[in-house]
Amino acid sequence: METIRDIMTDEIECCTLLDNIFEVAVKMKELNVGAIPIVDQDKLVGMITDRDIVIRGVAEKHPGSTKVEDIMSDKLITVSPDTSSNDAAKLMAENQIRRLPVVEDGKLVGIVSLGDFAIHALTDDQAKEALTQISEQNYNGVQH
Repeated sequence: METIRDIMTDEIECCTLLDNIFEVAVKMKELNVGAIPIVDQDKLVGMITDRDIVIRGVAEKHPGSTKVEDIMSDKLITVSPDTSSNDAAKLMAENQIRRLPVVEDGKLVGIVSLGDFAIHALTDDQAKEALTQISEQNYNGVQH
């Protein structure tokens, strides 16, 4: 059985609680990514997405100097590297999330996204199913 360790991205760029939303946005642009994990001494404490910056930052008129912890998501769903890819795909679909942080012994060791599933032939159907469920919810107005 394939595990998350087999498909996760383990080279992760992070920001810390010392960063502000402008610095996170610049890093997202440089890396061409839509989410950045927030760590405190290697411990995952939050995630910030481009959507968080727009909805919780710009739309609420927070300046770029706003601390990341003021707009990041801190109630995270995570998996361990030994979680099966099937279980992770189900978790993503059930919770309407496109990225799952991978945590081991309290430390961030990777991240798995729908794209990671899509590039692995054995899990292609899982990725399609998760994406279908997430997209249906997002486009039907249930969660934006």
